[in-house]
Amino acid sequence: QVQLVESGGGLVQAGGSLRLSCAASGRTFGSYVMGWFRQAPGKEREFVAAISWSGGRTDSADSVKGRFTISRDNAKNTVYLQMNSLKLEDTAVYYCAASITYGSSISRYQDWGQGTQVTVSS
Repeated sequence: QVQLVESGGGLVQAGGSLRLSCAASGRTFGSYVMGWFRQAPGKEREFVAAISWSGGRTDSADSVKGRFTISRDNAKNTVYLQMNSLKLEDTAVYYCAASITYGSSISRYQDWGQGTQVTVSS
């Protein structure tokens, strides 16, 4: 089990950028696939991006491709989500999550952070 704490959310104008961070506890961070998910009001939680154990493979949702980048620093037990060219529809609570297997399905991820709010204004 790993404990996850997100940070970096906030209010930003459309077209702006934010970088989310997720700090993990424990000495086995490199054993986990890490993912970012988001949930907008009244909507289901959805996949945003995932990164493999060493960072050699990443995947992202079509809605954020070319705008969001996931990365990780295993020495710092941290995963990041760089969000550029933000749109109104990116407004959501963003969660990081850990999995022992790679994929985009929410059910794969067994450990979750508490979430951080991202609000994009016009």
